[in-house]
Amino acid sequence: MSGRRERIEAALRAAFAPDVLEVVDDSHRHAGHEGARDGRGHFSVRIRSPAFASMTALARHRAIYAALGDMMQTDIHALSIDAAAQS
Repeated sequence: MSGRRERIEAALRAAFAPDVLEVVDDSHRHAGHEGARDGRGHFSVRIRSPAFASMTALARHRAIYAALGDMMQTDIHALSIDAAAQS
């Protein structure tokens, strides 16, 4: 898996074993955007995992950022997150 979307998906699957995971590369919609000029992308994530059951929305977002680690600095400019414990 060499693509950014695939690496994001692999990291989230490894960290949360989600029941539902959709990662969409929205970068094409932001072509020319100043923040996209450095080559990092815009992504949307929809994830449902039992691992989020006891977490607040803020804690879920922080856990996702932590799971993505360095990719937040090297590959991802913007990340839209829809995270919940249930579908």
